[in-house]
Amino acid sequence: MEAGGQRRGTQCWWVAISFSLMLSCVERVSAQIKYSVPEEVKVGSVVGNVAKDLGLDISSLEERRFRIVSGAEDAQFEVNPNNGALYVHGNIDREELCERIHPCIKNLKLVAENPMEIHHVGVEIVDVNDNSPSFQEYEKILEMSESTITGRRFQLPTAHDPDVVTNTVRMYKLNHNDHFSLQIRERGEDKVPFLVLQKSLDREKESEHKLILTAVDGGNPPRSGTLNVTVIVLDSNDNHPTFSQEVYYATIRENTDAGVFVIKLNATDLDEGLNGQIEYFFGGELKGNLYEIFNMDKDTGELRINGEIDFEKTDIFKLDVHATDKGQPPMSADCTVIINVLDVNDNKPEIEVTSLSKIVSEDSKPGTVVALISITDQDADAGVNGKIILSLTSGLPFELKPSYKENVYSVVTKDLLDREEVSQYELTIKATDCGEPPLSTFKTLNIHVADVNDNRPHFPINPLHFYLFENNVAGKSIFSVSAVDKDLSDNAAISYRIVKEGSQNDIMSLLSINSDNGHISTLKSFDFETLKTFHNNVTVNVFILDQNDNAPVILYPLSSNGSAQGVEEIPRNVNAGHLVTKVRAYDADIGYNGWLLFSLQEVTDHSLFALDRYTGQIRTLRSFTETDEAEHKLLILVKDNGNVSLSATATVIVKLVEPKEAFAASDVKSAAKDNEDSNVIFYLMITLGAVSVLFLVSIIVLIAMQCSKSTDYTSKYLQEANYDGTLCHSIQYRSGDRKYMLVGPRMMLARGIGEAS
Repeated sequence: MEAGGQRRGTQCWWVAISFSLMLSCVERVSAQIKYSVPEEVKVGSVVGNVAKDLGLDISSLEERRFRIVSGAEDAQFEVNPNNGALYVHGNIDREELCERIHPCIKNLKLVAENPMEIHHVGVEIVDVNDNSPSFQEYEKILEMSESTITGRRFQLPTAHDPDVVTNTVRMYKLNHNDHFSLQIRERGEDKVPFLVLQKSLDREKESEHKLILTAVDGGNPPRSGTLNVTVIVLDSNDNHPTFSQEVYYATIRENTDAGVFVIKLNATDLDEGLNGQIEYFFGGELKGNLYEIFNMDKDTGELRINGEIDFEKTDIFKLDVHATDKGQPPMSADCTVIINVLDVNDNKPEIEVTSLSKIVSEDSKPGTVVALISITDQDADAGVNGKIILSLTSGLPFELKPSYKENVYSVVTKDLLDREEVSQYELTIKATDCGEPPLSTFKTLNIHVADVNDNRPHFPINPLHFYLFENNVAGKSIFSVSAVDKDLSDNAAISYRIVKEGSQNDIMSLLSINSDNGHISTLKSFDFETLKTFHNNVTVNVFILDQNDNAPVILYPLSSNGSAQGVEEIPRNVNAGHLVTKVRAYDADIGYNGWLLFSLQEVTDHSLFALDRYTGQIRTLRSFTETDEAEHKLLILVKDNGNVSLSATATVIVKLVEPKEAFAASDVKSAAKDNEDSNVIFYLMITLGAVSVLFLVSIIVLIAMQCSKSTDYTSKYLQEANYDGTLCHSIQYRSGDRKYMLVGPRMMLARGIGEAS
């Protein structure tokens, strides 16, 4: 207050100049007088002469005394008791004496003695602009949401000025800015400032605005006071989270352990607080199993493995990820995560035996197919991990040959087989991929070599010497012979008999032999003097029996190495039962070994085609529809009926064409078929001619032999017609104790030639 008083004293120097004028402003009202005095006037300054202004008798002033009796609150004034002059006794501060009361009048009670009179004197304290406007607080902080609409008003604190009338606050000013303006409203005598939002706020651009509010009074010169106004812009959830990338790429290896880090997603939000806090989630459109394979940390955006990664099931993952803030309402953004899976060589090759002949005849030609195998690897789609190297046990008469189809092989004989040397082979197939490290699989095939009658019986001891006493008992066994054969079973069965040699016709009357065991018995008792010695060669009579050593040969479609393929074009509008084509085949063997059966192994649509198992005719089962495929593949298997069945395959491609195209193609096709039929007829004529010639020769030989023997014989003819579609037939004859067999197309003649059979 002392500092304020000094300031007010210095500022009101002009009051003393006008004091003389103001003293003259005396007003008498109802025995009262009124004076005006500016505040902050100098102590001792005379306000007025009460005696004169009251009109008291001046001549008697020496006898009268004046004094103020109104109280201590009027201590700012005093009266000269001798002459009645009213003067300023203490510092006058209108704001302290009257606060905001206007006008500010001090009523003094004045007593004049001799005679005693009581007079009321009013002193109006005139306001001087000795105070500056001021605010109760140094700074005003306003919080505004950035979503606040323009035109919104915010009341600001009013400034206080103890001065009155023109010296009090008259106006407010606001420093220049782009977002706010100032509006003044009057409330009674007061002026109230309002802050008006003119331009939308954006916290992300400017989070705080510093303003200065200035209050100016009406004094001369005017005084002012300032207030610092700080507008803090509160965040609104007006920004979407933003990913640093629209698409994230990552690469992982299959079989990676659970918990391994894959990639970290990064999304930012310009908002603050909850509005800027982001959580990460998988998109709701993901397949259910992906939630089991991957785990997303909702707070950090780290993607980790949670389940099994198998390249063979899925080699690429596409994940949709949402980033959502915590504002109300929340806002979100999306991104895509593409994860490529690198293959690990974790799958061994697999060997599948699709066809296997466990028994192979020892007279099989090199190149005979023993087994068909296919190789697969689940890593096949991953480069070298699916590339397979195949090997077979070395040093054996077998080898691997690749097929036209990838990873399909056949096991074939590469050398002639000999059952008497090796009767069984154990083949080990090894499949190794090219991965790192390489993985291998083994498959063992057991192949038995079937016996063929390719060894003659022989006598270990030849000639055999035996001594016999004369006068022996007729009919008693005297010795035995034994022959051996390296073949098996029926091929090794040996029968014995004694044959004449040269002029020894009487040997048959001396000895007999058991055909089963080779025991030789005498037919008579010998006399040394008559017969001293005789001898006979030990020989073997061998009968050749047919074996199933020829595989079927396919004439149509054109064949090569036991396989065939042909293309048939038929109109799409044919009816059920239409003959598509006929598969022709023959077998050089006879009997059941040459009896052929046809079967349909593979077909694109089982409802379309049927194969006659005896004739090889392929016919349609139903009419074709628009939805049927234009091309169909039929795999035909032709096999004989031997103990060890041999077979061949043919592939027929049936193409459906429009009727006009079929007619155009039929001309070309019929010419080709005529050509083919003429070739078949030509071969048939040659074969039949050869059979006829051999037949005639055989008849002549038989007649000649019969003429040389006794007329006691019987002949039986057995004719056997073979299966239609083959070129094989056989005719058997029996005459006496000899059996003759004519075989076509290979004519084979087997007859008894003596010795042992």
